Amino acid sequence: MIAYSDNSFYQENPRARWFVLISICIALFLVPMSLSSVNMALPAIADALHADAVLLSWIPTATLWGSIVLLLPAGRVADAVGRKPIYLIGVLGFSLASLVIFAVNSVEFLLLVRVLQGLFSSLVFATAMAIIAAVFSGTNRGTALGLTATSVYLGLTCGPLFGGWLTEHLGWRSVFWGPVILALVALVLAFVYIRNDRNAEKQSDPLDWLGSLLFIALATLLLFGLSGLPNLYNWLMLIAGIALVFVFVRQQNRCEFPLVRFSVLAANRVMNRSLLASFLMYAAHYPVLFLLSLYLQYLQGLSPSETGQMILLQALIMACLAPLAGRLSDRFEPRLIATIGCLFFSAGFAVLVFLQADSSLNHVIVALVLLGLGFGLFSTPNNNAALGSVAKERLSIASALLNLARTSGNMFSMAVIMLLMSVLLGSEQIRPERYPDLLVVVKLGFASACGYSFMAAWFSYSRGKVSRDVI
Repeated sequence: MIAYSDNSFYQENPRARWFVLISICIALFLVPMSLSSVNMALPAIADALHADAVLLSWIPTATLWGSIVLLLPAGRVADAVGRKPIYLIGVLGFSLASLVIFAVNSVEFLLLVRVLQGLFSSLVFATAMAIIAAVFSGTNRGTALGLTATSVYLGLTCGPLFGGWLTEHLGWRSVFWGPVILALVALVLAFVYIRNDRNAEKQSDPLDWLGSLLFIALATLLLFGLSGLPNLYNWLMLIAGIALVFVFVRQQNRCEFPLVRFSVLAANRVMNRSLLASFLMYAAHYPVLFLLSLYLQYLQGLSPSETGQMILLQALIMACLAPLAGRLSDRFEPRLIATIGCLFFSAGFAVLVFLQADSSLNHVIVALVLLGLGFGLFSTPNNNAALGSVAKERLSIASALLNLARTSGNMFSMAVIMLLMSVLLGSEQIRPERYPDLLVVVKLGFASACGYSFMAAWFSYSRGKVSRDVI
């Protein structure tokens, strides 16, 4: 493989940095948008494929499983062979998996498509921030990371807007194939302007296959075990998953070339506290779209497009704040900005806990404003602090760990929501007579999120100042 000097190339071609950023921003917009837009199509999918409440909750959760199991191996492989090929495979594979939707004729087949989307999205997220951190290693890194964060926010929360419109006008399948055309632009820009940064003179560390398999197994057992409680079989899966966590940590500490150097990670206070804060904030954030989509469409009677338009408010606020927060984190202590964001986020969920079936939509709007302010202030400073605490040659695994924290938080919170759906709604379609139970699920979900984000504030504040280390 040819080794490129990315620093010299981008110094000689400074505009190329921004084309790289455009490619990354497109991908980080499209992947979350494709994943979140499905939430607006859930009632239509339930009718078309006759999915009950539990299967319906598996549609967003299946992607989480796919996106989490390859994150750490992908980060290590990207550090070894270079980030460019892994990123390209991720974008191309996600696009091809999305096109399989034309053949879907059952909810089980749809869940397979969602898993494939998750697997390829993990390759994108394992490399995207690392590419930006390397390309903008000198100046403007906080600003660039802020723009990538804005792209993720816009994708996550504009997804309902586009998903609602596509579902109403082109059918629910269009939320899968619609974004693929724009993905081609990201592929072309990445192929032309991203320079593969593998050091051909340095021997690559071998991939820890045993650690990778252990991680896949524990993630699977934890998700399936927690989501199916209180069944005895699921309790056994959950216990086995927790036991494998300890086995995995022990194996990593003894492995010569581990996926994660836990001893060094434990000593890097900035990194480990940033990861914990990210886990809790994303655990709070991910169920918002799912729960508000069901609440606004079922209990408030809004259409999919009206629901998407309302939720868009949060994305607009986050999009405006993220680059500003990133620039501020280049100048001031990131933990202060991020901690204030956590507190705003917690306040937004405190407002949502008091929702009733006939609550004014202004109630939801106030909460969305607080949530937008909170997450807009949190994510970029948190990522900037974490990536600034590791050496450049370990940026891919650091990026993978940040996204692992994100997807683990997502998976944990959705497993809790699935448990609530299973206990309170069961294997039935959501009909008017079950709306009171649905409201209980919504309120309990928001109460949990309020607690998660408040704990995140403590971890964010206690992280300390940035210091570089290798993980």
